[in-house]
Amino acid sequence: MPKMTGGQALARSLYLEGVRVIFGLPGVQLYHALDGLQGEPGIRFITARHEQATTYMADGYTRAGGGTGTAMMVPGPGLQNASAGIGTAFAASSPILVVSGQIERDLIGADRGILHEVNDQLDTIRPVTKWAKRILDPAEIPDAVHEAFYHLKTGRPRPVEIEIPPETLADMADVELREPEEYPRPAAESEAIRTGARIMAEADNPLIWAGGGVISSGAQEALLRVAEHLQAPVITSPEGKGAISDRHPLSLGAHRLRNDPVAREEPNFDAILAVGTRMANPAWLGGQRIVQIDIDPEELGRNYDNTFGIQGDARLALEDLYAQVSQLTPARESRAAEFDALRQRRANSAIRVEPQESLTATIREVMPDDGILISGMTQIGYYCRAFYPVYEPRTFLTSSYAGNLGYAYPVALGAKVAQPDKAVVAVSGDGGFLFNSQELATAVQYGINAVVVVFNDNAYGNVLRDQVNRFEGRVYGAALHNPDFVKLAEAYGARGVRVEPDKLGPALQEALAIEAPTLIEVPVQAMPTPFE
Repeated sequence: MPKMTGGQALARSLYLEGVRVIFGLPGVQLYHALDGLQGEPGIRFITARHEQATTYMADGYTRAGGGTGTAMMVPGPGLQNASAGIGTAFAASSPILVVSGQIERDLIGADRGILHEVNDQLDTIRPVTKWAKRILDPAEIPDAVHEAFYHLKTGRPRPVEIEIPPETLADMADVELREPEEYPRPAAESEAIRTGARIMAEADNPLIWAGGGVISSGAQEALLRVAEHLQAPVITSPEGKGAISDRHPLSLGAHRLRNDPVAREEPNFDAILAVGTRMANPAWLGGQRIVQIDIDPEELGRNYDNTFGIQGDARLALEDLYAQVSQLTPARESRAAEFDALRQRRANSAIRVEPQESLTATIREVMPDDGILISGMTQIGYYCRAFYPVYEPRTFLTSSYAGNLGYAYPVALGAKVAQPDKAVVAVSGDGGFLFNSQELATAVQYGINAVVVVFNDNAYGNVLRDQVNRFEGRVYGAALHNPDFVKLAEAYGARGVRVEPDKLGPALQEALAIEAPTLIEVPVQAMPTPFE
C-alpha cells in the first residue's frame, strides 16, 4: 500500500472517482487538501470568491452534464455560506459532492470556540444532503469517498457531504485506494409495470406529466416512445423542460406558474402518467387516476391519493412500460391536429404579460437550440419557467422549489465550465445578481465566458409590486440603490454593455459571439405580475 498524506489520498480518490473540476475557496483547515490537489494535475481547481458560489457552480456543472460537480470550503461559516447552493441542489435533485473542512480532530464536540467551529456541523447539513460523513483517519478517506459516490450514483440524485479535520489531511498513512464502480439503475417490479401499463392502455385520453427525473435518468427517448404509441400529449414541470422538444407535436409545453387547468379541460384526460415529478400542485388535477414513476419511494402518492406507484429508474421503467403497453394496445392514430388545437387554446387562454413576453421571445430567438439558459428568480426568469420553449435536455436550469435569489450567475459559470462550447446565459434581476456579482472576478480569472443579462428596475421588483398592489401603495424595504453595472463589470475586467429592452436581441447575439465574460444591463420599469 502506498504511504501518503490524507490530502493526497483525498485528491487521488476524487480523481479515481471521476472528479475533474473542484469549485472551492482555500482556508486554513484545507491546506493539506490543497497541497494534495496541487499534486493531482488531472483535477482543475477553480477558486470562487464566496463559498455560496462554490456549490452553485458545482450544481450548474452537474446539471449541464459535466459529471459530478464538486465544491470545497472551510468548516463553520464556509459550509454555512455554501448551504444555499446545497439546498438548491437538494431541491433540484442534483448530485453534487461537498468536501468541507473541520476543526482540529481532538476538539470536535468540545465547544471551545475554536476557529470556524459549529457544534455539531453534521447536524446543520443533514437536512439538505442525502448522506454526510466525518472522516477522522486518513486511511479511511478512499472508502469514504467511494461510499460518497455510491450515494451520488444510486437512488434519488441529491447532494452528499464529507468533512475532514486538518490533522487527518496532514497525517501520513498506508492508504489503499479504491477503484470506481458503476451501479445498475433499479428496475421496477414486473407486476407494477403490468398494472401501470394496463391503466394507461385502457385510458381513452392519457396525459403524460414529465419532471426533472426524466432528465436525470436520460429517459427522453423512452418517454417519447410511450407518448407516441399512446398518442398522449406531454406537459412538463419547469425542471422537466427538455424531456420532450417543444417543437414535437405532442408537447404541450410547461405548466403555468400558479393555476394550470390542462388536466381539467378538454379533452378530459382520464389517466395521467407522471414520471420523475413530485406532482407538487395536485390542485391542477381533476380526479384522474395517476400512474407515478419515481426512483424515490417516498414520493409515490405523497401529494395525490389516487395514485398507483411504480418505484424504479425512469428510463428503465418507461422502457418496460412501453413493452407492456405495446402488447396491450396497438399504436394509436396520430392526434397531432387535435393537440395542435389544444396548444392553441392553451396559448389563447394563458395570461401573457408585457414586457416579459417580448423579452422571453427575444432571448429564445437568439439562443441556439443547445444553448443553456439559467432562469433566475426575477420577472423574466419566472416567465421563462412557463413560456420559454426548450428543445433539448439539460438546457434549462432553475432553482426548483428552493426559489433563491443569487443562484443564477454562479450556476451559469458552472454550466459553462461543463459545456465550454455551448452558449450559456443567466437571466437575473439587479437584486439577485448582487448576491454573487463578485463571481465576475472568477469568470475573468478562469476565462469562463458565460453571459448574464441583468434586468434592472432598482428594486426587489416582485416585492415592490406586491406592496404597491396589496398594501395601498405602501412600499417598505424593496427599493434599491445599485452600482453602475457596466462599470462594475469593467472593473472586474469583464465586458459590460447597457441596452434598452428593444435592443436586447442584437446585444445578446453579439455577446454570444465574443469570447469574453459579458454582463448586459437592461433598464426596465416595474413589471406586471406573471403569476395570474
